[in-house]
Amino acid sequence: MSDFDYRGLKCPIPVIKAFKEIKKNPKEKSYNFKCDDETAPKDFKDLCDNTGLKLSKIIKEESYYLIVIERP
Repeated sequence: MSDFDYRGLKCPIPVIKAFKEIKKNPKEKSYNFKCDDETAPKDFKDLCDNTGLKLSKIIKEESYYLIVIERP
């Protein structure tokens, strides 16, 4: 599992960075992303819908979203 902290970045930057990391690490099965942009959940869902990745979880923490993406 890989963890990435994209708090403080405005979308679509977190999604672009996430996609680059996913492409760079094809053997990794699960990715955790922390984002505090309110549009991040929708943008990450769109990313998964367009790439065949699985949006496993979106957890709203106190000050950010924890978004878990898995390879199918």
